[in-house]
Amino acid sequence: MKIAFFSLKELLNLILVFFCLCNLSFSQKKFFIQNKKQSDKVKFQLINNLVIIPVEVNDVKLSFLLDTGVSKVIIFNFLNVSDTLKIKDTETIFLRGLGEGESVEALRSKNNVLKIGDAVKLNQDLFAIYDSNLNFAPRLGFPVHGIIGFDLFKDLVVEINYSKKVLRLTAPEKYRYKKCKKCERLNLEFYNGKPYINAEVMMNRREVPVKLLIDSGGSDALWLFEDDSLGIKSSNKYFYDFLGHGLSGSVYGKRSKIRTLSLKSFDLNKVNVSFPDSTFTSFARKHKSRSGSLSGNILKRFNVIFDYRNAIITLTKNRYFKEEFQYNKSGIELAHDGFRLVREKDKPVGNNNGRHGNSQDQSGTKIIVDPQYKLSLKPAYAIVELRQGSPAQKAGLLKGDTLLSINNKSTHHFKLQELIMMFYGDSGKRIKLKVERNKRVLIFDFYLEDLF
Repeated sequence: MKIAFFSLKELLNLILVFFCLCNLSFSQKKFFIQNKKQSDKVKFQLINNLVIIPVEVNDVKLSFLLDTGVSKVIIFNFLNVSDTLKIKDTETIFLRGLGEGESVEALRSKNNVLKIGDAVKLNQDLFAIYDSNLNFAPRLGFPVHGIIGFDLFKDLVVEINYSKKVLRLTAPEKYRYKKCKKCERLNLEFYNGKPYINAEVMMNRREVPVKLLIDSGGSDALWLFEDDSLGIKSSNKYFYDFLGHGLSGSVYGKRSKIRTLSLKSFDLNKVNVSFPDSTFTSFARKHKSRSGSLSGNILKRFNVIFDYRNAIITLTKNRYFKEEFQYNKSGIELAHDGFRLVREKDKPVGNNNGRHGNSQDQSGTKIIVDPQYKLSLKPAYAIVELRQGSPAQKAGLLKGDTLLSINNKSTHHFKLQELIMMFYGDSGKRIKLKVERNKRVLIFDFYLEDLF
């Protein structure tokens, strides 16, 4: 038998190596920050009230929706990224969410590396979905490859500065709260890895307490589940509309307004509210005390600190707080629908003086080339939802129509969200649309209408 003897220095080195190995093993199971400050800033895109952040998956740069309403990291695998991501160790499961459809099939993949700024996780489960209908990019006009939520929020303190469009990620043990006289801190409750807060709504002349899922992955303001026994019921002023698209399909319901939403001392007035049909929310209602969801159009009015470890959310009013709650007054929902060839004026090259270039082929046919114009591929925008009884529907527009121009300006000069916001204008504003339908060009005009 041999007995090993170690000097004090060697023993300390062994202890240090052991500590580092244990720390590395622990870090593989959660997000950790790879810098001395244990904190990092990440810029994000704010699109339709949604936070889109840069995420590296197995060294591939992608864009993810930051969604407090999801408990799993999801990749939309129909975007042909699976081979690049080297997804492995897969098993088939089924995921369920809001919508009219059934559960969707997904592949669960283990041992993936995720990186958000300096925040890294070395052993992340991913759920790859192949359903081509679950593509948020056409409706946002921006590529979205996946969704991340609970896995990030549970490991780090997450600050979302909506006004500066900056995300700050900090290790909980290093985070220090600042004194804040103009902020409010509310307690979080959790159910299936999702955060809930208590609030009050003033509706139908009654103050009603509500428990709301915080859903940063929704672009609306407020969703409420109708319940006569609790006093949660839409007013007589409402219209039926497409509300959004979830993991399990489209969601429809009533759109209306409530007088006030109160988050402690913060009161938001004349708030947009949607009441989804119960047929689309049976899965969400499994948490029986849940009254609805608080989403992006409210969250963006604050700079928000999510601290899951201490079960606290901190809200500070920002420059969006007093913005009026608007809604789509046209009845049109648009989406990116491929590309179309557009003839546009080209910048002059050389000293052509605007003259046409002439040439002649062997048969004697003259070919005239106009150097002032070029053909370019530009994004096409199509109507994907059309509210019954809306100004656009009454004017004769149809689902599937491709927009060519709006108020005499070609639509390819606009980003998708810029086009959509034109439908949120003042009541009485005239909208003139030139569209293509079955290879025919048609012109329609209507006026935006405020139903409230």
